Amino acid sequence: MFVENMPGKKQDSRGKGADNLVTGEVPQVTALERSLTESNRKLHSLLELGQIIGLDLQIEEMLVRIAEKAAEVMGADRFSLFLYDRRRDELFTTVALGLNKEEIRIPSSVGLAGHSFQTGKTLNIADAHQDPRFLQAVDKHTGYQTKSVLCMPFFGRSGQKMGVVELINKKDSEAFAEEDEAFLKTFSNHAAVFLEMAQLQEERMEALRKSHGELECLNVAKSRALDHLAHELRTPIALMQGVIRLLKPRLEKHYPQVNVQGFFEILEKNLSRLLLTQQTADRIVRASRGEEGSLILDELERLGKHIEEAVPAMPREVKDHIAALKEWMIRLSHCSATAQRVIPLYRFAGERIEQAEALARHRMLRFFLEGEKNVSVIMEQETLKGVVNGLIRNAAENTPDEGTIRVRIEQTGHNLFLKIEDSGIGITDEDQGRIFEGLFHARHTDLYGTRKPYDFDAGGKGLDLLLMKIYGQRFGFDLTVQSKRCTHIPTDRDTCPGQISRCPHCKTREDCAEAGWSTFILTFPTTSIVKGETL
Repeated sequence: MFVENMPGKKQDSRGKGADNLVTGEVPQVTALERSLTESNRKLHSLLELGQIIGLDLQIEEMLVRIAEKAAEVMGADRFSLFLYDRRRDELFTTVALGLNKEEIRIPSSVGLAGHSFQTGKTLNIADAHQDPRFLQAVDKHTGYQTKSVLCMPFFGRSGQKMGVVELINKKDSEAFAEEDEAFLKTFSNHAAVFLEMAQLQEERMEALRKSHGELECLNVAKSRALDHLAHELRTPIALMQGVIRLLKPRLEKHYPQVNVQGFFEILEKNLSRLLLTQQTADRIVRASRGEEGSLILDELERLGKHIEEAVPAMPREVKDHIAALKEWMIRLSHCSATAQRVIPLYRFAGERIEQAEALARHRMLRFFLEGEKNVSVIMEQETLKGVVNGLIRNAAENTPDEGTIRVRIEQTGHNLFLKIEDSGIGITDEDQGRIFEGLFHARHTDLYGTRKPYDFDAGGKGLDLLLMKIYGQRFGFDLTVQSKRCTHIPTDRDTCPGQISRCPHCKTREDCAEAGWSTFILTFPTTSIVKGETL
């Protein structure tokens, strides 16, 4: 067979002139493989970027990871991300690889980044120094030589301009390709979604910080108001009590036909109530400062002055006794932290219930004690006694006659709970968040009453629960409340008849307990729990 010689082709006896056709196709196949490999690599990097954004990272750490991945995929030497500061009308770098966290700020219309931001267009520049829009002062400041630049704006979901991403100096080429623009656009979209979410979260956190600061200011104002109340009430109450003591016998003597006794009983009762309010407010202020012991010292000081005024020639021995008593109280107040003791909780709670049963016997209430019997707590006994007594009294005063009150002692893992449960009228959801604020009553003011302690709907000063909460902060236990408002009296304006047998809705104790209830929970710290009744 004859083969025609082709110009410029070297022939041999085996006719290998045709091999050049094959060798001519090899570079084309290799280039296609390289292109496919590069595309796969970039697609894989996009998937990795999505996984990075899904991680629970801080915004700065997340942006650095995005920047590093973008620079790696695009083969760029540097990557910068500018955000728009609306207040100052500036672009500033949140991430700029190679600048050691140095922030750069420029007016939003200056430089390649500013032009891209203002026009919303992508800039792909082969030689930045030949472009008049390039801000050469940045290179002079950093000492870096910028050559090729790919600059692109990015937008939020509602279309607002958020900033600019910028790739600098393509490593394996003189300029960035169109394919790089497509991939950078995808990266920008990912970054925009994350940044928008992060900015919304930051705005929420800032609002929370602001609210927290406002609450702190309100707490300070409330503490000052309580301090002022406690201080300002003390003197006028004492004066009024003194005037009543002087006036009462004189009126009884000169106007025997008038019922002076009943009139003065009303005055004395309400003055006593004001005095208790003043003393409770004083205790709250002092307990919150850790100054409870000084309250008793102040009372001793006043008592000593009254005795000296009443008995000018007070014997030296009496003065020595008063001085010794004050000295003993000073020592006691200084060592209050060591005055804690082991309290068998079941026995302690039983004693508190016996006391409540005696004081509320006329109410036909049923008291139950349930739960762990072999556990103790290390606590200041008088404080715990006051808190538990107060919670049981609160339960009795909010439970209608014939109702049920349960005290439960529960231990779950490392937590120990003392729960005081009542089948009372309950507390509305709105009021539950304010019950520990102080001077707050979980019933409408028009319906507020001031009956005897342990009577149904007796009312209170509104300070006891706040004092208990402060004691908890001081001595390490927590006090919380769970409640369901009675379904038959859903608002704090609605009234309960005060006795289950008189209720038109509930016929049994079980009906009443299902309709509404409250549970106050004391949670003791792990360090205060002792297994067994004694050490």
